[in-house]
Amino acid sequence: MRRFSLWLRDKPLISDSMLALGLLVIDVLAIGESTQKAAYLVLSLALTAPIVFRRTHTRVAATVLLVVSISASLIHWAGNDPSVHPALLGLGIMLYTLVAYVGRREGLWYLCALVADTVISWELVGEPEGGDAPFTAVFYALCWTLAEFIGARHAYDAEVAARLAVADYDRERRAHDAVATERTRIARELHDVVAHAVSVIIVQADGARYALRHDPDTAEKALGTIAGTGREALRELRRTVELLRTEHAPEQLPQHGTAGIANLVDMMRSAGLDISLELAGEIDSLSPEISLGIHRIVQESLTNTLRHAGSDAHADVRVIRRDTEVTIEAVDTGGVPATIPGSGLGLVGMRERMAVLGGTLSTGRNSQGGWAVRATIPLDRTDDDRSPLD
Repeated sequence: MRRFSLWLRDKPLISDSMLALGLLVIDVLAIGESTQKAAYLVLSLALTAPIVFRRTHTRVAATVLLVVSISASLIHWAGNDPSVHPALLGLGIMLYTLVAYVGRREGLWYLCALVADTVISWELVGEPEGGDAPFTAVFYALCWTLAEFIGARHAYDAEVAARLAVADYDRERRAHDAVATERTRIARELHDVVAHAVSVIIVQADGARYALRHDPDTAEKALGTIAGTGREALRELRRTVELLRTEHAPEQLPQHGTAGIANLVDMMRSAGLDISLELAGEIDSLSPEISLGIHRIVQESLTNTLRHAGSDAHADVRVIRRDTEVTIEAVDTGGVPATIPGSGLGLVGMRERMAVLGGTLSTGRNSQGGWAVRATIPLDRTDDDRSPLD
């Protein structure tokens, strides 16, 4: 049963069709009081059909159902038919759907229209015996209250999903950064091993070639050096290749630059942060080390805003490249404190990153009661085309 309900959750047309069918059966069972049974059956179908599309085409279905309800009152008045359609309960269901899935404003307008429709129906056909005004009021109030509860639950689930996405994104970024650091270290080690070994081999081979005829002992010594250097280089290469085989580094590193920053900002916005972003200058042409540093400063600043300032905070992020430096500024206004604990190492990590890049970092409270992070990274003419092996 649970598996079936989970299956229905992703298929609104099927579940809403079952709801509409149930209303139709109930409505048809009340046909005995009608003096115009053919018209009654047609109206029964017309009243329940919009329920099928209440979540896929909510506004259209709500409007159609309201029009059919008014038409039913007019038809019953014209034919002097005192019967009542139980399928009109669908009006409350449609009110619930509007409030829960569209918004309170549309729901309020629809509620006003329902009140007007009820008044018109009672004026034309007459209020049923015993009066159902209290029942109608309580029914609509219950529909609205349930919609508020479900809407709040949907909003909570969406926020939790967004925050989980941010957490997953942050974890993946950290994993990617760790892999990138290790790959750079391995590349640097390969460069050192191969460059050193090849240089020694070339020098010794040239010497052995010249000494081969005139000084065989020197040539033999040079050849021994070549063999030893080659064996040592081979051992180092095997060790490094074994690291590459066991670590399984990803084929593609995460995207940095303007696209990466924009993606990061969009991710944080989905978690509830109000962020304004300003990017200026040729940021995408920076070296990978600086581009990664910029991305990590912005990411850590926004993560700290989310953790310590709450989702009500507003953050201004500016990344500006000038001729000699790149400035990063992330300032938030503070807000309702969040309850997400941090490791306390974010600022330390940013300072260490700035130290590696030769930049400066300043952090602290601002005049608005929030937090400000300002970083400056110096540039030189090789930053655009630096090789990762240099």
